Amino acid sequence: MDHLHDDVIRKVADHDVRFIRLWFCDIVGALKSIAISPADLETAFTEGIGIDGSTIEGLTRSYESDMLLRPDPSTFELIAWRGTSNATARMMCDVLTPDGEPAASDPRRVLRDQLSRAEDQGLELFVHPEIEFYLFQEPYQVGEALRPIDRAGYFDHVHRGNGQDFRRLAVEHLEAMNIQVEYSHHENGPGQNEIDLRYADAMTTADNIITLRTVVKEVALGLDQVATFMPKPMVGEPGSGMHTHLSLFQGGKNAFHEPGAEYGLSRMGRQFIAGLLRHAPEYCAITNQWVNSYKRLWGAQEAPSYICWGHNNRSALVRVPFHKPTKGTSSRVEYRGTDSATNPYLAFAVLLAAGMKGIEEGYDMPEGAEDAVWELTDRERQAMGIEPLPTDLFRALDNFEHSELMAETLGEQVFEFFLRDKRNEWSRYREQVTRYELESTFGRI
Repeated sequence: MDHLHDDVIRKVADHDVRFIRLWFCDIVGALKSIAISPADLETAFTEGIGIDGSTIEGLTRSYESDMLLRPDPSTFELIAWRGTSNATARMMCDVLTPDGEPAASDPRRVLRDQLSRAEDQGLELFVHPEIEFYLFQEPYQVGEALRPIDRAGYFDHVHRGNGQDFRRLAVEHLEAMNIQVEYSHHENGPGQNEIDLRYADAMTTADNIITLRTVVKEVALGLDQVATFMPKPMVGEPGSGMHTHLSLFQGGKNAFHEPGAEYGLSRMGRQFIAGLLRHAPEYCAITNQWVNSYKRLWGAQEAPSYICWGHNNRSALVRVPFHKPTKGTSSRVEYRGTDSATNPYLAFAVLLAAGMKGIEEGYDMPEGAEDAVWELTDRERQAMGIEPLPTDLFRALDNFEHSELMAETLGEQVFEFFLRDKRNEWSRYREQVTRYELESTFGRI
């Protein structure tokens, strides 16, 4: 690791870096940062930089306030929108206790633990996310009508469109920070866009998602726009998901691929899918952590609401995409339930844990659904054994609370804080009087 430290110090000197931002996340995935000067780099690498963790959601208990940030030198990049003169750089950080142990509450630690368990079996998780978000015109104040930057739809080419300018600049910034983009395009909703990142190992991908969300917001502000990853910002329009493609590799080969098998999917791949399906109600509170997340899942605009899998069935919660027969590395599983406002470290950890449970316990994959599941009647779905996802955050938390797998995966501190925090969110939401209630009831009764 020392040579990586040296590389960072050399890059700081070569690029005249004046500030290094140390990035880390709280339990819900909100980005936090502090800035240090180049003179403090060596201390940061060897001793860590002290912070008051009690001020960060879920990071410590009140009597354990002192924490350390230790930057990961492999994540050093210049912050693209800050320019190359008097540059600013960033590094992702691990959160440590004062004695240098990984903090139980650090989302990066949660994911690393699950990746280590898979590595013990010779397996490595690779992830490719499709990240959707909306762009609106500024200024925006809560309570005002949202004004999308365009009225375009899926894959539309908008001549002189602000969205195209936005996507070009955002992709340039991401690639300048060594984050490889596979696609970018206009999504189905007005002002809705999507940026897909190339496959990478799960930890790198989670770090990249945090960076992408920051890039998107910064670029939008520079163009007098406002970006949101809110799962369902507008009634009657599609929500923003983060379809997540997952593959396990073993010995450099795709463990989900089996030549000649149906869909090219191996027994391990089928067991992984079975695990995702069986435990979906338990981890749904993590992959869909907001009250608003369930407006997307049950908003009738193509979000997956039912626990089933399919091949070319985009109504299914889990999809087995088409793979190139001559390219075994393309075999993968697409989990379509996650939204763009999740904490990616925790989301990848619980998806991996559920899939690995299916492999370890030898779960059988149920029959696939080839029909559009939304169009079936309740009786037809019941006959096929297709159960719904939780319909709101309250029900999701009830499933989460009783899950041994989630408690084991997240660890006691994250599990307990997340449950308490989200119960409070539900209580605050339930107390609100909405515009719908006023419009439908005020003048009638």
